[in-house]
Amino acid sequence: MSGSTLLFPVVGRPVTQVQAPAAFNPLFAACGVDAIVVPLEMPSEGVVRRVRDLLDSASDGGILVTVPYKKALLEAADRLSARAEAAGAVNSIRRNADGSLSGDLLDGIGFVAGLRAYGHEPQGRSALIVGAGGAGAAIGAALLESGVRRLSLFDRDAAVARALAARLQPLAQGADIVVLDALAGPGQDIVVNATPLGMREDDPLPFDPMTLAPATLVVEIIMAPARTRLLAVAAARGCPTHPGRPMLDHQLPAYLDFFAMPEVASEARARLDRGLAKEPSSETTP
Repeated sequence: MSGSTLLFPVVGRPVTQVQAPAAFNPLFAACGVDAIVVPLEMPSEGVVRRVRDLLDSASDGGILVTVPYKKALLEAADRLSARAEAAGAVNSIRRNADGSLSGDLLDGIGFVAGLRAYGHEPQGRSALIVGAGGAGAAIGAALLESGVRRLSLFDRDAAVARALAARLQPLAQGADIVVLDALAGPGQDIVVNATPLGMREDDPLPFDPMTLAPATLVVEIIMAPARTRLLAVAAARGCPTHPGRPMLDHQLPAYLDFFAMPEVASEARARLDRGLAKEPSSETTP
Protein backbone atom coordinates (compact mmCIF):
# COMPACT_ATOMS: atom_id res chain seq x y z
CA MET A 1 0.00 0.00 0.00
CA SER A 2 1.06 3.58 -0.58
CA GLY A 3 -0.27 7.11 -0.36
CA SER A 4 -1.90 6.62 -3.76
CA THR A 5 -3.56 3.27 -3.02
CA LEU A 6 -7.17 3.12 -4.16
CA LEU A 7 -9.47 1.59 -1.56
CA PHE A 8 -12.51 -0.47 -2.49
CA PRO A 9 -14.47 -1.18 0.73
CA VAL A 10 -16.92 -4.07 0.91
CA VAL A 11 -19.71 -2.57 3.00
CA GLY A 12 -21.97 -4.87 4.96
CA ARG A 13 -22.92 -6.27 8.35
CA PRO A 14 -21.44 -8.81 8.94
CA VAL A 15 -18.43 -8.87 6.62
CA THR A 16 -16.47 -11.80 8.06
CA GLN A 17 -17.85 -14.03 5.29
CA VAL A 18 -16.87 -11.87 2.30
CA GLN A 19 -14.60 -13.45 -0.30
CA ALA A 20 -14.06 -10.36 -2.47
CA PRO A 21 -10.64 -9.41 -0.99
CA ALA A 22 -9.23 -12.84 -1.81
CA ALA A 23 -10.65 -12.61 -5.33
CA PHE A 24 -9.71 -9.03 -6.23
CA ASN A 25 -6.42 -8.39 -4.47
CA PRO A 26 -4.33 -11.06 -6.26
CA LEU A 27 -5.60 -9.62 -9.55
CA PHE A 28 -4.54 -6.12 -8.56
CA ALA A 29 -1.10 -7.42 -7.55
CA ALA A 30 -0.66 -9.42 -10.76
CA CYS A 31 -1.52 -6.35 -12.85
CA GLY A 32 0.65 -3.99 -10.81
CA VAL A 33 -2.36 -1.90 -9.81
CA ASP A 34 -2.07 0.06 -6.56
CA ALA A 35 -5.49 -0.86 -5.17
CA ILE A 36 -6.95 -3.02 -2.44
CA VAL A 37 -10.37 -4.42 -1.53
CA VAL A 38 -11.04 -4.33 2.22
CA PRO A 39 -14.04 -5.49 4.30
CA LEU A 40 -15.78 -2.68 6.17
CA GLU A 41 -18.51 -3.53 8.65
CA MET A 42 -20.88 -0.59 8.98
CA PRO A 43 -23.84 0.03 11.30
CA SER A 44 -27.23 0.44 9.69
CA GLU A 45 -27.84 3.88 11.18
CA GLY A 46 -26.88 6.48 8.59
CA VAL A 47 -25.43 3.92 6.18
CA VAL A 48 -26.47 5.88 3.07
CA ARG A 49 -24.81 9.07 4.31
CA ARG A 50 -21.69 7.17 5.41
CA VAL A 51 -21.26 5.54 2.00
CA ARG A 52 -21.72 8.83 0.18
CA ASP A 53 -19.12 10.37 2.51
CA LEU A 54 -16.67 7.55 1.74
CA LEU A 55 -17.07 8.18 -1.97
CA ASP A 56 -16.21 11.85 -1.45
CA SER A 57 -12.62 10.73 -0.84
CA ALA A 58 -10.26 10.58 -3.82
CA SER A 59 -8.75 7.51 -2.13
CA ASP A 60 -11.99 5.57 -2.58
CA GLY A 61 -12.22 3.90 -5.98
CA GLY A 62 -15.73 2.56 -5.39
CA ILE A 63 -17.93 0.60 -3.02
CA LEU A 64 -18.88 -3.06 -3.10
CA VAL A 65 -22.11 -3.80 -1.25
CA THR A 66 -23.00 -7.00 0.58
CA VAL A 67 -25.76 -8.10 2.97
CA PRO A 68 -27.90 -6.53 4.31
CA TYR A 69 -27.44 -3.23 2.49
CA LYS A 70 -28.08 -4.00 -1.19
CA LYS A 71 -31.58 -2.53 -1.00
CA ALA A 72 -30.83 0.27 1.47
CA LEU A 73 -27.93 1.64 -0.57
CA LEU A 74 -30.07 2.04 -3.66
CA GLU A 75 -30.73 5.49 -2.20
CA ALA A 76 -27.02 6.35 -2.22
CA ALA A 77 -26.84 6.36 -6.04
CA ASP A 78 -27.93 9.25 -8.25
CA ARG A 79 -28.07 7.03 -11.34
CA LEU A 80 -29.05 3.37 -11.59
CA SER A 81 -28.59 0.72 -14.25
CA ALA A 82 -31.81 -0.76 -15.65
CA ARG A 83 -31.22 -4.05 -13.81
CA ALA A 84 -30.57 -2.27 -10.49
CA GLU A 85 -33.72 -0.22 -10.90
CA ALA A 86 -35.83 -3.25 -11.80
CA ALA A 87 -34.48 -5.32 -8.92
CA GLY A 88 -34.48 -2.45 -6.42
CA ALA A 89 -30.93 -3.15 -5.21
CA VAL A 90 -27.26 -2.37 -5.86
CA ASN A 91 -24.02 -4.20 -5.14
CA SER A 92 -21.60 -1.63 -6.59
CA ILE A 93 -21.41 2.17 -6.44
CA ARG A 94 -18.88 4.54 -8.04
CA ARG A 95 -18.36 8.29 -8.32
CA ASN A 96 -18.48 9.68 -11.86
CA ALA A 97 -16.34 12.46 -13.29
CA ASP A 98 -19.20 14.92 -12.81
CA GLY A 99 -19.44 14.06 -9.10
CA SER A 100 -22.65 12.01 -9.38
CA LEU A 101 -22.86 8.45 -8.05
CA SER A 102 -23.80 5.47 -10.24
CA GLY A 103 -25.13 2.19 -8.88
CA ASP A 104 -25.31 -1.21 -10.55
CA LEU A 105 -26.28 -4.77 -9.63
CA LEU A 106 -23.82 -7.39 -10.90
CA ASP A 107 -24.58 -10.45 -8.74
CA GLY A 108 -26.98 -11.85 -11.32
CA ILE A 109 -24.47 -11.56 -14.16
CA GLY A 110 -21.99 -13.62 -12.16
CA PHE A 111 -24.66 -16.04 -10.99
CA VAL A 112 -25.83 -17.01 -14.48
CA ALA A 113 -22.30 -17.03 -15.93
CA GLY A 114 -21.19 -19.28 -13.08
CA LEU A 115 -24.06 -21.70 -13.71
CA ARG A 116 -23.26 -21.88 -17.40
CA ALA A 117 -19.54 -22.34 -16.79
CA TYR A 118 -20.34 -25.56 -14.94
CA GLY A 119 -22.86 -26.89 -17.43
CA HIS A 120 -26.11 -25.66 -15.84
CA GLU A 121 -28.11 -23.84 -18.54
CA PRO A 122 -31.12 -21.98 -17.10
CA GLN A 123 -32.80 -21.15 -20.42
CA GLY A 124 -36.15 -22.87 -20.78
CA ARG A 125 -36.18 -24.18 -17.21
CA SER A 126 -38.24 -23.38 -14.13
CA ALA A 127 -36.51 -21.76 -11.17
CA LEU A 128 -37.45 -21.00 -7.57
CA ILE A 129 -35.62 -18.31 -5.60
CA VAL A 130 -35.95 -18.54 -1.83
CA GLY A 131 -35.35 -15.03 -0.48
CA ALA A 132 -36.50 -11.84 -2.21
CA GLY A 133 -33.85 -9.49 -0.82
CA GLY A 134 -31.07 -7.83 -2.79
CA ALA A 135 -29.38 -11.05 -3.85
CA GLY A 136 -32.67 -12.70 -4.82
CA ALA A 137 -33.63 -9.62 -6.81
CA ALA A 138 -30.35 -9.68 -8.76
CA ILE A 139 -30.63 -13.38 -9.47
CA GLY A 140 -34.27 -13.09 -10.49
CA ALA A 141 -33.49 -10.35 -12.99
CA ALA A 142 -30.62 -12.33 -14.49
CA LEU A 143 -32.58 -15.57 -14.71
CA LEU A 144 -35.37 -13.78 -16.59
CA GLU A 145 -32.82 -12.26 -18.95
CA SER A 146 -31.33 -15.75 -19.47
CA GLY A 147 -34.69 -17.08 -20.68
CA VAL A 148 -36.19 -19.18 -17.87
CA ARG A 149 -39.76 -20.22 -18.65
CA ARG A 150 -41.04 -19.76 -15.10
CA LEU A 151 -39.66 -17.89 -12.11
CA SER A 152 -41.13 -18.58 -8.68
CA LEU A 153 -40.37 -16.38 -5.68
CA PHE A 154 -40.72 -17.16 -1.99
CA ASP A 155 -39.95 -14.96 0.99
CA ARG A 156 -41.09 -15.18 4.58
CA ASP A 157 -42.46 -11.69 3.99
CA ALA A 158 -44.90 -12.32 1.15
CA ALA A 159 -45.28 -8.57 0.50
CA VAL A 160 -41.55 -8.33 -0.28
CA ALA A 161 -41.84 -11.18 -2.78
CA ARG A 162 -44.90 -9.61 -4.43
CA ALA A 163 -43.14 -6.25 -4.73
CA LEU A 164 -40.13 -7.91 -6.36
CA ALA A 165 -42.37 -9.80 -8.78
CA ALA A 166 -43.96 -6.53 -9.87
CA ARG A 167 -40.58 -4.86 -10.41
CA LEU A 168 -39.28 -7.82 -12.41
CA GLN A 169 -42.32 -8.00 -14.70
CA PRO A 170 -40.76 -5.75 -17.42
CA LEU A 171 -37.94 -8.30 -17.75
CA ALA A 172 -40.24 -11.34 -18.04
CA GLN A 173 -39.86 -11.90 -21.82
CA GLY A 174 -42.93 -14.15 -21.75
CA ALA A 175 -41.90 -16.07 -18.64
CA ASP A 176 -44.39 -16.67 -15.84
CA ILE A 177 -43.51 -14.97 -12.55
CA VAL A 178 -45.19 -16.63 -9.58
CA VAL A 179 -45.17 -15.68 -5.90
CA LEU A 180 -45.52 -18.71 -3.62
CA ASP A 181 -47.33 -18.48 -0.32
CA ALA A 182 -45.53 -21.60 0.92
CA LEU A 183 -42.42 -23.46 -0.16
CA ALA A 184 -43.38 -26.01 -2.78
CA GLY A 185 -41.79 -29.43 -3.12
CA PRO A 186 -41.25 -31.12 -6.49
CA GLY A 187 -41.89 -29.14 -9.65
CA GLN A 188 -38.80 -26.95 -9.95
CA ASP A 189 -35.75 -27.53 -12.13
CA ILE A 190 -33.56 -25.11 -10.14
CA VAL A 191 -33.92 -23.97 -6.51
CA VAL A 192 -31.72 -21.15 -5.24
CA ASN A 193 -31.00 -20.19 -1.65
CA ALA A 194 -30.79 -16.39 -1.80
CA THR A 195 -31.05 -15.95 1.99
CA PRO A 196 -28.22 -15.54 4.54
CA LEU A 197 -29.18 -18.86 6.15
CA GLY A 198 -26.17 -21.14 6.07
CA MET A 199 -23.40 -18.73 7.03
CA ARG A 200 -23.48 -20.15 10.57
CA GLU A 201 -23.40 -23.83 11.44
CA ASP A 202 -26.49 -23.56 13.64
CA ASP A 203 -28.63 -21.83 10.99
CA PRO A 204 -31.82 -23.67 10.01
CA LEU A 205 -32.07 -24.84 6.41
CA PRO A 206 -33.70 -22.24 4.13
CA PHE A 207 -35.75 -25.09 2.63
CA ASP A 208 -35.85 -28.87 2.92
CA PRO A 209 -34.03 -30.54 -0.01
CA MET A 210 -35.65 -33.86 0.91
CA THR A 211 -38.94 -32.55 -0.54
CA LEU A 212 -37.33 -31.95 -3.96
CA ALA A 213 -37.16 -34.31 -6.90
CA PRO A 214 -33.65 -35.82 -7.11
CA ALA A 215 -33.03 -34.13 -10.48
CA THR A 216 -33.53 -30.63 -8.99
CA LEU A 217 -30.41 -28.44 -9.11
CA VAL A 218 -29.83 -26.90 -5.67
CA VAL A 219 -27.85 -23.67 -5.83
CA GLU A 220 -26.23 -21.79 -2.97
CA ILE A 221 -25.11 -18.15 -2.95
CA ILE A 222 -23.27 -18.32 0.39
CA MET A 223 -19.52 -18.44 -0.19
CA ALA A 224 -18.26 -19.22 3.29
CA PRO A 225 -18.48 -21.98 4.24
CA ALA A 226 -18.00 -23.37 0.73
CA ARG A 227 -20.01 -26.46 1.60
CA THR A 228 -23.10 -25.43 3.50
CA ARG A 229 -25.37 -27.86 5.26
CA LEU A 230 -27.95 -27.19 2.53
CA LEU A 231 -25.55 -28.47 -0.14
CA ALA A 232 -24.61 -31.49 1.97
CA VAL A 233 -28.25 -32.49 2.57
CA ALA A 234 -29.14 -31.87 -1.09
CA ALA A 235 -26.23 -34.05 -2.24
CA ALA A 236 -27.33 -36.81 0.13
CA ARG A 237 -30.78 -36.55 -1.45
CA GLY A 238 -29.12 -37.14 -4.83
CA CYS A 239 -29.67 -33.61 -6.13
CA PRO A 240 -27.00 -31.93 -8.25
CA THR A 241 -25.56 -28.95 -6.39
CA HIS A 242 -23.76 -25.71 -7.20
CA PRO A 243 -21.94 -23.56 -4.58
CA GLY A 244 -21.76 -19.81 -4.12
CA ARG A 245 -18.18 -19.02 -5.14
CA PRO A 246 -18.67 -19.14 -8.96
CA MET A 247 -21.09 -16.20 -8.68
CA LEU A 248 -18.23 -14.01 -7.44
CA ASP A 249 -15.56 -15.39 -9.78
CA HIS A 250 -17.71 -14.81 -12.84
CA GLN A 251 -18.79 -11.30 -11.93
CA LEU A 252 -15.24 -10.07 -11.31
CA PRO A 253 -14.80 -8.76 -14.88
CA ALA A 254 -18.14 -6.92 -14.69
CA TYR A 255 -17.13 -5.28 -11.38
CA LEU A 256 -13.78 -4.20 -12.85
CA ASP A 257 -15.42 -2.79 -15.98
CA PHE A 258 -17.83 -0.86 -13.76
CA PHE A 259 -14.90 0.57 -11.78
CA ALA A 260 -13.11 1.55 -15.04
CA MET A 261 -10.23 -0.90 -14.65
CA PRO A 262 -10.14 -2.53 -18.12
CA GLU A 263 -6.66 -4.05 -17.82
CA VAL A 264 -7.56 -5.89 -14.62
CA ALA A 265 -10.92 -6.94 -16.14
CA SER A 266 -9.03 -8.46 -19.09
CA GLU A 267 -6.78 -10.40 -16.71
CA ALA A 268 -9.83 -11.66 -14.79
CA ARG A 269 -11.40 -12.89 -18.04
CA ALA A 270 -8.16 -14.54 -19.08
CA ARG A 271 -7.92 -16.36 -15.75
CA LEU A 272 -11.47 -17.62 -16.10
CA ASP A 273 -10.75 -18.76 -19.64
CA ARG A 274 -7.64 -20.59 -18.44
CA GLY A 275 -9.50 -22.13 -15.54
CA LEU A 276 -7.32 -20.34 -12.96
CA ALA A 277 -10.17 -18.95 -10.88
CA LYS A 278 -10.65 -20.76 -7.59
CA GLU A 279 -12.16 -24.10 -8.53
CA PRO A 280 -15.41 -25.13 -6.82
CA SER A 281 -15.59 -28.40 -8.76
CA SER A 282 -15.58 -30.54 -5.63
CA GLU A 283 -18.91 -28.95 -4.70
CA THR A 284 -20.37 -28.66 -8.20
CA THR A 285 -22.07 -31.59 -9.88
CA PRO A 286 -23.69 -31.54 -13.32
